Amino acid sequence: MNAQDAAPTILEVLIVGAGFSGLAMAIRCKQAGIGPLRVIEKAEGIGGTWHENTYPGAACDVPSHLYSLSFAPKADWTRMYAPQPEIRAYLRETAERNGLMPLLQLKTAFTGATWDEARALWHVETDRGPLTARVIVSGMGGLHHPAYPNLPGRDSFVGPAFHTAAWDHSVDLAGKRVGVIGTGASAIQVVPELAKVAAHLTLFQRTPPWIMPKHDHAIPEAAKARYRRLPLLRRIERARLFWLHELRALFGFTKVSKLTKQAEGLARHHLAKAVKDRDLRAKLTPDYRLGCKRVLISDDYYPALQRPNVTLETGDIARITETGVTTANGTAHALDAIVYATGFDVTGSFARMDLVGRDGLRLADAWAGAGMGAYQGITVAGFPNYFMLLGPNTGLGHNSIVSMIEVQVRHVLDCLEALRGGARAIEVRPEAQARFLERIQTRLADSIWQTGGCRSWYLDAQGRNTTLWPDSVMAYRRSARRARMTDYRLG
Repeated sequence: MNAQDAAPTILEVLIVGAGFSGLAMAIRCKQAGIGPLRVIEKAEGIGGTWHENTYPGAACDVPSHLYSLSFAPKADWTRMYAPQPEIRAYLRETAERNGLMPLLQLKTAFTGATWDEARALWHVETDRGPLTARVIVSGMGGLHHPAYPNLPGRDSFVGPAFHTAAWDHSVDLAGKRVGVIGTGASAIQVVPELAKVAAHLTLFQRTPPWIMPKHDHAIPEAAKARYRRLPLLRRIERARLFWLHELRALFGFTKVSKLTKQAEGLARHHLAKAVKDRDLRAKLTPDYRLGCKRVLISDDYYPALQRPNVTLETGDIARITETGVTTANGTAHALDAIVYATGFDVTGSFARMDLVGRDGLRLADAWAGAGMGAYQGITVAGFPNYFMLLGPNTGLGHNSIVSMIEVQVRHVLDCLEALRGGARAIEVRPEAQARFLERIQTRLADSIWQTGGCRSWYLDAQGRNTTLWPDSVMAYRRSARRARMTDYRLG
């Protein structure tokens, strides 16, 4: 559904993206009486990454009752870990229930914006024409530009080849020889599903992930009924899950500690219990500290790799050919289809934004030296009335990202309230941003992502972690939940 054509020319707030972040911001703005308001979304439907990622087995790795908005609860989640279709349906139902549908403009991609100092407005460019807004809130996040490996001959393969984030449902992989490149979060989920239907599946592994048991299960009807009848029980369950995950920050998910070895022991026990073959187990054992890369959860990944129609290939890929993949030792793997399970270009997603702030400063230029950085991951000096949700250094490796989103939405609302008080513009002070970023980088210097012995998408080309928050959610909540007006400049 699209926004009405008669919408005002100048918007009070333009929200970019209709995933968790954008919808949460829109709901809170609407509740606060802030408007006129519009949400633009490049896809044809609501849900963000949960609309676009439709590969077989796609599901959340955070429990359902924790991976949902606290102010838009759902009592009847069907499983402990919700599958993609259910999360997408939840987000659409949330938008409908909160009256957001008339505010949505779908199939509209944000392409850039320029700050008009004289009028204190943003002139926004989209692929469907210009918009003007007093405030921009970016809810795009970083998980929407698929990353492909830089492999020789990648374009020469004659069969179907696609990324998990752009699944081609017109391709029937049943009875085919399928190659999966990558062993990240999407591979862990898609490999067991493909192994059920493929004639043969070859998984090309560069680095084995740390994997913990998932213990997924259907939520009994009786439990759903209790959550519907007694909302307090649902809130207690959410709190229990939150603190259980928050404790992971102590177990090496942010920093190597005395408990890291215990967590690694649990993961090794899970591997030993699932894989009896010593050689296969050795190939699947990480040689870096747990937490350095994203820790994954699965009950069916290891069993899938032991099926007779599955091969784990750990040799380096030399090149992609017309008919398959050749590894460095000269082995040619004949394939009918290739699936890239190689994650997202997170840092590049932010750099692609053509954002021009005060005095002609481009966001890409502002970040050219020290890399991406924002005060509380939300605001950037030189870009008034511009806010990011899930901006730099606000990702998590141990808890629900939805908790971070809610903190950021509260922070932005404080800033919007200051604008409603009569100010034309609000902008973080450069010295406040510098202090915050220095504190973050100091904390990151001895984090698991810098000292754990691995390379990951958490790090940029210079080896800096500009993606993850180096502490607990509670620490972020204390730091960012309320906007300190002494750190901002009103104009």
